[in-house]
Amino acid sequence: MSMQTQQSSGLGDHVRQPVPGCNGDPTGAGEQGRAEQAAENHYRAVAYSMLAALLRQPPVQDVLNSVAGLADAVEDKDDLAIAMSMLGLSARAARPVEVDDEFHALFIGIGRGELVPYGSWYLTGFLMEKPLGVLRDDLAAIGYQRTDDTCEPEDHVASLCEVMALMISDEHSLDQQNRFFDRHIASWIARFFGDLAEAKSAVFYRSVARFGKAFFEFEKQYLAMEV
Repeated sequence: MSMQTQQSSGLGDHVRQPVPGCNGDPTGAGEQGRAEQAAENHYRAVAYSMLAALLRQPPVQDVLNSVAGLADAVEDKDDLAIAMSMLGLSARAARPVEVDDEFHALFIGIGRGELVPYGSWYLTGFLMEKPLGVLRDDLAAIGYQRTDDTCEPEDHVASLCEVMALMISDEHSLDQQNRFFDRHIASWIARFFGDLAEAKSAVFYRSVARFGKAFFEFEKQYLAMEV
């Protein structure tokens, strides 16, 4: 499976770089094993970055063009590959002005959008609750913090995708990635993508939901297997 996007995704724009001392080789594999794991990690980081880009703000045409490349980028027929191809096809047909309207209806709205894309909301029914404080403590412990020009709390779904992409790219151990994933993402992310798939305003974002659901199911299995 191969995919690529040129979207910036906000990595580095929304989360500062980690402190040194968090890297390591979690597998102890040989040269071939390390090369294979590096390729897997690259694909995982790109997937997280792409989801962060699509969920942070409405994608412009260049972003849609990059995502459209996924339509021809996979040959496998598993759920994740099919979802990836469908996302590419949806991006190929999408028009930025329509996706912009859809994004605002879903996530912004007048007062609030159709969905509230925050972990605290899904875990407690309220914003800025205890899960956000726990998340901030854990981010500080691994050396990340929100930049001053970022308005959204750290439990926004796009921010959490950015953090996972950074943890992979900065070679945090799979055990560290799994702990963060388990504590702050796994318990609610399937409900979020389920809601996104069923949202009345969703058209292009139904394909984002399908890909997100399949990717996070893969991540849960991957991290459980590898740790």
